[in-house]
Order: sequence, then structure tokens, then C-alpha cells
Amino acid sequence: MGCKRDSDYIKVSVSPYISNFDLRHLYKGTDLPLNNENLGGATSIRAVVVSDHTGGNIPAGLLIVQNSRVAGNAIDSLRGIAINIGTDASKYVPGDSVHVNILGATLKRVDGIMQLTGVAPTNVEKKASGKKIIVRGVNSGALASRPGYYESTLITISKGKMAPEPVAGDTNAGNKTISDGFGTAVVHTEAAATFSNEGPKPFADVTGIVFATTSGIQLWPRSADDSDQLPEIIPSALVITGYLTDPSSTDGNYEYIQFKATRDIDFAATPFSVVTCNNAGILVAPNTGWAFGGVRTYKFNISSGTVKKGQFCYVGANKAIWGLGTTDISNAVWIASKQYATVNGDDFGTATGNLLANSGNVAGVAVFAGLTVTGNSVPLDVIMYGGNGLVYSAGPPAVGYRITNTDQYSTIQSRVTVPFYGAGKNISKFGFPSTAGAFTMLGGAYNPTTGIWSTGRTAKFIVLTGSSPLSAIEEATGFTTLVDK
Repeated sequence: MGCKRDSDYIKVSVSPYISNFDLRHLYKGTDLPLNNENLGGATSIRAVVVSDHTGGNIPAGLLIVQNSRVAGNAIDSLRGIAINIGTDASKYVPGDSVHVNILGATLKRVDGIMQLTGVAPTNVEKKASGKKIIVRGVNSGALASRPGYYESTLITISKGKMAPEPVAGDTNAGNKTISDGFGTAVVHTEAAATFSNEGPKPFADVTGIVFATTSGIQLWPRSADDSDQLPEIIPSALVITGYLTDPSSTDGNYEYIQFKATRDIDFAATPFSVVTCNNAGILVAPNTGWAFGGVRTYKFNISSGTVKKGQFCYVGANKAIWGLGTTDISNAVWIASKQYATVNGDDFGTATGNLLANSGNVAGVAVFAGLTVTGNSVPLDVIMYGGNGLVYSAGPPAVGYRITNTDQYSTIQSRVTVPFYGAGKNISKFGFPSTAGAFTMLGGAYNPTTGIWSTGRTAKFIVLTGSSPLSAIEEATGFTTLVDK
């Protein structure tokens, strides 16, 4: 009675396919001949081709494919591998689905690149064409910190600013350094590439395959079309560096926004506008964006006073660091002060006791040149923070809060114009303070000449008390700095 019949067992068979994720984990630094034992019974990989030899900018003989694990959580399992099959590699194009028998091949690094060698061209079988290719958006900091994660996969680095900037006569050939606000990356173009003699694009979204060469981690575009020129950034005279969303007082007029001036400004001669948005309980996207008014957007006109380059300056109401009875910071540079809890905004915005949301749906701040803000106005600087909420509609017509090219957002992605927060990959936002009542400090490095963030802004929360001095929100380590180089 204790025995089981053969029919009592569920019959299973080992998959003949191994993912690149598992395959790459087999490599321990030395050449590894692949056999039934170390492949766990698998014999092949099935993947999608990402290499394109027509542009002449793929290492000779290498077929580059990527795939994810079929079973289990595949969120971070997308991996690539190079397969050396000689001249036949050029027969395959991006989107081809292939099955590759790798039994008997050797997993090794050649000139820095992890690859499979000893694979006969006849071991590669094309199954289909035109398959969707996953192209991950990756910043240069993430690429530098996890090169093995991205090696031999197709990625895009957004808003890459070439440094030094190209001059007349420069070409794509060789190694070019780009900065995207999170670090730097090297873009490599072979001298024999079809686009090597073209002029480089100084500011672009750059797509390519990641290779770990003996010279370091490099991004190899496959063609001229892998570099998408972006509109030039307009430097902002004011950049957003912090804000207080939840002061100790509940009677309003104690919230404020902090900026840093990137040049000397006489606001009487060169006025600006600051607009906040609060989307509490909102179920529709604003059809006029930042100019919507009502309880959703509130406007400050800045048309008098001065500020010096590098100075912090403020927009708000009562000039206290953390609410009623706390440290008086009226000695700071206040470029606009309005009792927003009882007074309507300049041109639009209903008086509100909650200028800056401290919970719930996404909220934001934008800086505009001049005193006129409409639904078509594009900000000079903009940040969003908080939760979610419906603030964008693809339409037609598309409506929402317009963004600009900053460390957080890009208005052109993969040749598609995405001018609103929530469109494309424009979903970056800062979180609410981890401690209630904390000041949110935004730290990055900004070039006031080019408008490029060489280090993107990140949020740090400064816990305040009633006696905190002004220096607590102006001299803490990690504040945004200006980098003129």
C-alpha cells in the first residue's frame, strides 16, 4: 500500500533551451567548454538578433542576440550574448528570431567581450523576422555600475551631451565621451563604419550595443540612425533646488520654494514666472496645463528685485523656516512673496492653503521666462514630486503639464515628440519627504552656460525644527552646485 505506481508521477522533461541570464552566470573568469552537464541538459538558446552589420560598426564575425528567462520572474533577466559565427553573422538583421545550438561551444572573453566561440554557422537557425526588440533606457551611471547586466544588449542613453563639444571638421570616428547628467559614457565608432565620416551630434539620444572591450565599457551605435539629435537646451537663470511642503503650522502661507540663480538677474529688466501645480483628488488632465488655474495651478510673477549668480532665492509667503513662530528667514533673498492662502495668484490660481501638496497625487513646480504663461508655454526648469494621479492625456489633442529638456525629462524620445509630463518616459518624480515636515533638498551639478546637468538632481530630506537656522537649508552637504566647464 505504501508503493507508488509509475503513473502516479507527473512526467517532466528538461527544456532544451537555456537563457542568456543563466548562460552568462556559468562563466567564472576562465574559458568554459559547454556540455550537457554544465548546461543542465539544455543544448540551445533562442533569442532575438540586435546586431546589424550593414553599418560596419559591429565587431567582425559576431552575432549579438538577447533574450529573457522564459520561466519565473523576468523583470531583470534580459541579457545579451555575442556568438562568433564568422562572416555569416552579417546575414542576420535586427528582429530576426533565431535558435542556436551551443552544445560543444566555448564560453570565453575575447578582447574583453564575453562570447560563444566554436559555433558553426549551420548551428544557427532563423525562425522568424520582425520580432519586437526590447531597448532599455539606461543612464550612464547605471551602465558604469552594472556593465555585465547590459553587456551585449541594446540600450539608449538619453540626452547625451558630447564633451568636448564637436567643432567644424570633427567626425564620428573613434571614441566620443557623452554626459547625460548621471555620469559619462564612451560612444565608439569604427573608422570603417559607413557613418564614421559624418559630423557628430552634440546633444542626442544615443542607442547602441554595449561591449566590454579591453579599453573599457563602450556603446557602439549600429548606424547613423541610432543617434537622435535633440533640440538644444535653453539654460535657465533659475533652477529649482528645494521646497518645503509640510510646515509645522496649519494656517497656511508657510510653504516655499527654493531656487539657485545661475547668473546675475535684475527681474525688472528680465521678469520670470513661477507656477505650482497641486492635483489633489483630480480625475482629469488639465487642458491648459500650467495655465489651468483654479485650485490646480497658482502663479507668481517675479518682476522686481535682484539676485546674484550662485545665490539661493525663495518664492512663498511668510518668511519663516518651518512655520509660525519658527526662525525668521526674511534676511534670505525673497524674489516673490504672496499670501497665497488668502490672495489669488498672479493672472491665475485660486487662493489656497495648500500651495504645495504634501501627500496624494503628483504635484510640481515650473519656472517660465517672462510674465505670460499659457497652455503652450514651455518652462525653463520643472520638477514633479509626490504620487500619481491623472495629469496627462494622449488625446488627441494631447494635454497636460509641459516639460522641457532637463536632468529629469526629455521632449524627444526615439524620434517622437513627448512634450508633457507622463508622455513617453517622462515619469520621473521625487518622493514625498520620508520624515513629515522635512525640507526637500535637490542636489545636482548644473552648467549655467550649456544648461546641462552634469549630475542629475536627487532628493535629500532635511529635518527642521523651530530653531533651525537659514544655513540648514543653504549650507547642507549635497546642494545643487554650478559647474562652469
